[in-house]
Amino acid sequence: MTTLQRLNRLKALRIQRINIERGFKSAFFIVIGVFSAGFGLKGFLLPNQFLDGGVMGISLLVNVLTGFDLSYLVVIINLPFIVIGYMQITHRFAFRTLVAILGLALVLAFVEYPVITSDKLLIAFFGGFFLGLGIGLSIRGGSVLDGTEVLAIYTSRKTTLTVGDIILVLNIIIFSVAAYLINIEIALYAILTYLVASKTVDFVVHGIEEYTSVTIISKKSDEIKEAIIERMGRGVTVLKGIGGYGKTGHKTYEYEVIYTVITRLELQKLKTEIAKIDEDAFVVENSVNDIKGGMIKKRPLHD
Repeated sequence: MTTLQRLNRLKALRIQRINIERGFKSAFFIVIGVFSAGFGLKGFLLPNQFLDGGVMGISLLVNVLTGFDLSYLVVIINLPFIVIGYMQITHRFAFRTLVAILGLALVLAFVEYPVITSDKLLIAFFGGFFLGLGIGLSIRGGSVLDGTEVLAIYTSRKTTLTVGDIILVLNIIIFSVAAYLINIEIALYAILTYLVASKTVDFVVHGIEEYTSVTIISKKSDEIKEAIIERMGRGVTVLKGIGGYGKTGHKTYEYEVIYTVITRLELQKLKTEIAKIDEDAFVVENSVNDIKGGMIKKRPLHD
């Protein structure tokens, strides 16, 4: 076996190992997510005829109005969105979503959960929490338990509306129908349940830390770069830039652009360090959902 063949074999084995590890990790997240969502539904929402937003909210609404088994409704109502996911996202995503939704249907049909409380506020809060936890974990596993986002992504590609706009409109319709056909109190508790679930999903998917990428343009870039590295213990990327039209009119000149990623809690410290060096520095901030590698997740230096 030649050296090149050995390297190719090692590369193939590494790729296979990564695929197996990620497959097990995805399956773990989906299984835990399914049982968590089942607990939120059968332990809190279903026994008290509470609702949620999104496709799950539609399923719960139909269940409350008709008494049709929720385990069937979850599959039937999500099927069109699985098809959309198959066509618009990836085949693997659609397959995982189908497995996750079928798993949730089986849990709803056969797994018994204790009814935890009859307090309406606790039902709305903890029902939304465990349902959101389940949806968030399933997303971490590469699938969804609620087809709302799939529909929103598909529709946003066909119209000028954003994903957030579409989800908001869909939920307004669901809550309005609930208020009209059931009562306003149930609709209001459904809004609370949805808000708790959506925030829990964000927490599970994006994590507790919020990151901000910062781009800095300054004539004193060397000093700012040193301050970020030495005083804050963060890494930087230096980009070469060419200036254009500014305060003094059109003038072409080269400069260094500093790019760094920090946590939200470090943002004010960074601004202070920049202001100490150059109060006229041009600073651009952007939210970052998650990162991998680099120095961002290492312990920063003390003040």
